[in-house]
Amino acid sequence: MTPIEKVEGRAIPLGLKNVDTDVIIPAHWLKTTSRDGMGKGAFETLRADPGNLFDQPEYKGAPILIAGDNFGCGSSREHAAWAIGDLGIRVVIAPSYSDIFSGNAVKNGILPVVLPQSAIDRLMEVAQTDPIHVDLDTQTVTTPFQDRFAFEIDPFRKMCLLGGLDEIAITEKSDAAIRAHEDKIAKTQPWLQPAAQ
Repeated sequence: MTPIEKVEGRAIPLGLKNVDTDVIIPAHWLKTTSRDGMGKGAFETLRADPGNLFDQPEYKGAPILIAGDNFGCGSSREHAAWAIGDLGIRVVIAPSYSDIFSGNAVKNGILPVVLPQSAIDRLMEVAQTDPIHVDLDTQTVTTPFQDRFAFEIDPFRKMCLLGGLDEIAITEKSDAAIRAHEDKIAKTQPWLQPAAQ
């Protein structure tokens, strides 16, 4: 997982409320177990409209998405986070998220920033013309116009995102302790060891 500390760039001003995981990635994209290429299906129904925000030149490759309340509601599909990540989005800013989506986002290297609706409204305005800067270390979202919005994040999630650590990488950090425990068990409880073949 790629670490996140600072993300700066244009933000897609989606702003829609109650965007569920079916909108983020339609069900017919769920037949794969690979993350590669999932961005093609991201927001497919919205992108079917020729004037959609996602395919406008000024938002191409935008690393930030600004959404409305209750983003990522609906089914618990991890594919939604895969699709957003494959689209190149590293940060989603919204007033609230589904708990499952928020967890899946962090596990897939996407920072879910929670800000009040007044901040979202201002960022939606700025996103029309200018970049937005998100700093995970200082937990702030800023604009070129001196706007500064502080956000909260669980310390464990922050550590994972700053370090680029998914669940496997976190476990691997304890490799020496795991090996020491296994060696101790092998010596003190040999009957638990598999029989030699």
